[in-house]
Amino acid sequence: MLDSTTKRRIDDCRDILVGKVPDPKSQIEQITVALIYKFMHDMDQQAVELGGKPTFFAKHTITLNGKKEVKDYAQYAWPALFEKDLSGEARVKLYGDALMSMEENPGLPALFRDIFKNAYLPYRDPATLREFLKRIAEFSYDHSEKLGDAFEYLLSIMGSQGDAGQFRTPRHLIDFMTAVIAPEKHETILDPACGTAGFLISAYKYILKHNSSNHAADDPMAFELHGVKQEDLTVSAKKYAGDNITPDQRKKLVKNITGYDISPDMVRLSLVNLYLHGFPEPHIYEYDTLTSDERWEERFDVILANPPFMSPKGGINPHGKFGIPSTRSEVLFVDYMAEHLNANGRAMIVVPEGIIFQSGKAYKALRKKLVDEKYLVGVISLPGGMFNPYSGVKTSLLWFDRSLAKKTDKILFVKVEADGFDLGAQRRPIAQNDLPDAYRLLLDYKAALAEGSEWEAPKGWEVKATAVERKLIAKNGDYSLSGDRYSLAKSSGTGEWPIVELGEVCDVSSGGTPSRANDRFWKGNIPWVKTGEVNYSTITQTEEHITNEGLEGSSAQLYPKGTVLMAMYGQGVTRGRVAVLGIEATINQACAAIVPKTLTLRSDFLYVLLVAKYEELRAMSESRGGNQSNLSAQLIRTLRIPLPPLAEQEAIVAEVEGYQKVIDGARQVVAHYRPRINIDPTWPMVPFSEIADFRNGLNFTRDENGEKVKVLGVGDFQDLMHAPIDTVPYVELSARLSALQALQEGDLVFVRSNGNKELVGRSVLIPKLKEPVYHSGFTIRARLKDKRTALFMAYLFKAEVHDRLKTKLRAGANISNLSQEILDALMIPLPPLPEQQRIVAELEEERALVAASKTLVEKMEAKVRERVARAWGVPSATDMNDI
Repeated sequence: MLDSTTKRRIDDCRDILVGKVPDPKSQIEQITVALIYKFMHDMDQQAVELGGKPTFFAKHTITLNGKKEVKDYAQYAWPALFEKDLSGEARVKLYGDALMSMEENPGLPALFRDIFKNAYLPYRDPATLREFLKRIAEFSYDHSEKLGDAFEYLLSIMGSQGDAGQFRTPRHLIDFMTAVIAPEKHETILDPACGTAGFLISAYKYILKHNSSNHAADDPMAFELHGVKQEDLTVSAKKYAGDNITPDQRKKLVKNITGYDISPDMVRLSLVNLYLHGFPEPHIYEYDTLTSDERWEERFDVILANPPFMSPKGGINPHGKFGIPSTRSEVLFVDYMAEHLNANGRAMIVVPEGIIFQSGKAYKALRKKLVDEKYLVGVISLPGGMFNPYSGVKTSLLWFDRSLAKKTDKILFVKVEADGFDLGAQRRPIAQNDLPDAYRLLLDYKAALAEGSEWEAPKGWEVKATAVERKLIAKNGDYSLSGDRYSLAKSSGTGEWPIVELGEVCDVSSGGTPSRANDRFWKGNIPWVKTGEVNYSTITQTEEHITNEGLEGSSAQLYPKGTVLMAMYGQGVTRGRVAVLGIEATINQACAAIVPKTLTLRSDFLYVLLVAKYEELRAMSESRGGNQSNLSAQLIRTLRIPLPPLAEQEAIVAEVEGYQKVIDGARQVVAHYRPRINIDPTWPMVPFSEIADFRNGLNFTRDENGEKVKVLGVGDFQDLMHAPIDTVPYVELSARLSALQALQEGDLVFVRSNGNKELVGRSVLIPKLKEPVYHSGFTIRARLKDKRTALFMAYLFKAEVHDRLKTKLRAGANISNLSQEILDALMIPLPPLPEQQRIVAELEEERALVAASKTLVEKMEAKVRERVARAWGVPSATDMNDI
């Protein structure tokens, strides 16, 4: 676990920066360069104490524009930043100049110059910088070993780079994967998409641990710890000296560890991470693994990775050396790692579910290669929420071992159902954790293969782990790597329920659309369901109807009440949604009708199951790529579902319906609540201009060289009381800031104009600000003369006054925008201040109850997911089983 003092110091640094540098990644970069800056000073001081001279902050000869000149870097030494006579503005300039100049400092090793490459100070506030540097000064080079683990904690805050398909790998999963592969001190190790170097650090620590005299076999690993927050876990629970590794072996070990990443920012963070873990010269390269072939001939003994699997629109354009032609990043990365293992190499890779089951040509070819050419030893299915809160995508681990694969004609399938954390956004610790037992199971399997002995799943894992013949996997030609396909039963806690393909127990078909050109086909009395109407509900009426002629003259079919519908096509979030017919109806061709053909399956139970499959269905369709990003009846037939006894199905449905009633009621509260203020006729009515001043926002254009500030725009006007200042974006303004006027706490800001007329007149209240925030030209600011009335006025404009304002806008000739003149003349009820405060107190209580209703919805939805998940024998609904 982390050193609490070091962690607190890093948290303090982040708290200081958050007002000026809200992006976590930018915070990490600022802390990173500041720490290295401070450490360089410490190392200089250490050299002086040993009788040497400063290296980093000293005079050096540099070449600028072909001319040599001497530059005194001593002016940037750490103590210079704390000179008593140095003004705040001068400190900002000195530190900013230092960051930008260090890249050229010849006294720095190449590693440090790479870290300072393109470094700059993104803010100019003297007070923020002073407090930030004071916290950095609390660190010293002596802390660097502790700081290695704390730096991993810092990186854990960074979250996702979802636009590139990158999601931070949980530390305990890294630890698990490394322990299974068990890298050795003489082996070469690669992560071809290394991000922040978590896997490389894990491999290094594992080797140190197992080459230390103080290592005991029962020392816990990160995935074996309980009751620890996920971000507090490090990839090793103890420090090991590695005293059984000779100096020469250690040098070779450090040299053998290699990482690639396409992002220069990730390369910088990897370099620092490795440096803080004892790597004087890390081998991290800015390299595009999929489109560059400069390093194609390199081979490795061990590969550990969680590469980004999101392909850009149009796909990847790889070089021509890949064995399997594809434009999909997930196919290319897995193929790359298989190709770049040595003859007896080992790998473990996080993959999305598309690799496991997708029917595309490249996916099948890849799975065939891994199975037939004996790369693959096992597939470990992971819970669907392991990457929350960044992604709920279902993933698995592919386990390659070229030596062991040659000794068996089977592939091991293991299902991990819990990893020690719940699968919600917060990932809170829970008691259930399959990883330690799965680890021991995999060790036993490795030992059995190495010895040539028979292996049997240990007690309790008989239905969660199975070894399947390669010829069975190859039998139908699709080489599916879904373990459930080869295991027909799963423990439910009350018995063994069969797992069946949906097509075995249901008829699945699509509808049709009668010709719009034939008037006799339409406006009849037969309901016709469109894709957009499939939205988690019981359908009892439809927007359109067809005639008997339309039914007979098209591919449309009449489906019975109770039919489960699924949207196969559709933009946005439509695809994958389900509904139930509460009437007889026809459907269009973009919908699938799923009708149980056996009395052993209830349609309402099937509906509950398929609601829980939504994210997985989306992943299935999106992984097809291109113009095929839709579901099909054939794909839906391959879904595998549990088939418990009818009594159990009925019990599950009843429990879910009970939760759903609570959810529906709480949603009604949230949806229909509006603050209400009963206007007392004795209250004075005053023009708004008497109690507030108005100012239009300033129109501006973006300028990369302009000042970066926060600007509240129409897009930030959510249906909230307070403006969401933390999420307001930064923009670079070409206008001089002196021409703008910053917002203040207690200001009301109104939408002045917008293409969506429903937004015009909407308002938000400005909360306490940590930094200057401005408002765009599409808004009007009202500054109240008495700030004590601010919250009352905010409620007025959410209720009665807002209604009158909207009426005025609609009634006026050609009026579609709000203006200062309209606000000037708007009559505002103004009760005495104590009455305002009484009304506000009541409304705040009501708002708290609404917030509680939102929380109740979230909790009840979690209970639904958990109950449905138990049908698959898992503790949370985000993991619904392999397809």
